Amino acid sequence: MIVETSGLRKVYGSTAVLDGIDLAVREGEVVALLGPNGAGKTTTIRVLSTLTRPDGGSARVAGHDVVREADEVRAAISLTGQYSAVDAEQTGRENLVMAGRLMHLGRRGAVRRADELLERFDLVDAGPRRVRTYSGGMRRRLDLAMSLVAAPRVIFLDEPTTGLDPTSRTTMWDAITELVRGGTTILLTTQYLEEADRLADRIVLIDRGKVAAAGTADALKAQVGGERVVLRFPDAHALSRATGLIGGDGAVAAPERLELGVASDGTAEHLHRLLDQLRAAAVPVARVSSHRPTLDDVFIALTAHPADAPVPA
Repeated sequence: MIVETSGLRKVYGSTAVLDGIDLAVREGEVVALLGPNGAGKTTTIRVLSTLTRPDGGSARVAGHDVVREADEVRAAISLTGQYSAVDAEQTGRENLVMAGRLMHLGRRGAVRRADELLERFDLVDAGPRRVRTYSGGMRRRLDLAMSLVAAPRVIFLDEPTTGLDPTSRTTMWDAITELVRGGTTILLTTQYLEEADRLADRIVLIDRGKVAAAGTADALKAQVGGERVVLRFPDAHALSRATGLIGGDGAVAAPERLELGVASDGTAEHLHRLLDQLRAAAVPVARVSSHRPTLDDVFIALTAHPADAPVPA
């Protein structure tokens, strides 16, 4: 394992942001940390990249303890944060050459590495331009290129595609996929379920500072069940009543969408029973659909709390 944590804790005031996080990432693997806002994803990355000291537990990266051997950890990793860390007044090429010089590659080595990365990330034409003229997607690609100047063993990506348009996001995904082919280990945080589904070998779902579930995307989807029937209601009152009637095991409410997802065996008989039960109680249903579980279903099912669900009327 190239990244390992055991019982990792971080407390701010009276709040345990990390409350016993256990992680194990194999070399060459892509692991996505997924979870709601405030779940502890970014704090985990900050601890692993030595930017924040843990208050309990242990963490090792590339065989080194993140507290006692912080310098050795920093030599083995690279971090791309949520916001661009490049110098907007320099050109893209100057940013990369500067990073190479700081990494002690020498002038020739830094120039050679900068040219390699500009080509790799499709920034050759933009290389002589000042970064302030770059689009958001180009800046993020340059950010990722900067993190690869020293060929790190582990890359931490903290929400690498936040704020990008769909085309730029896809370009970033392609760049990350190319890194994986080269054997780089990647630990990324994301709020895009599609991103985790597409890029990650395994997903670790974090909620309220704890690991709620971990596994491949398919394994997590299997936890939610097989076929899903999604019932959409005309208003919150109807959703609340339906949840009280059929909201047992395997049913997950999504109040923001006025929907209730119900585990099903996929048969017409089961669907008829559901609708007959609601019709008998005079609960109106606006729309019915059926699908196999998605990561959205996993996310809602495993991070839902009693306070989040509608109260039956």
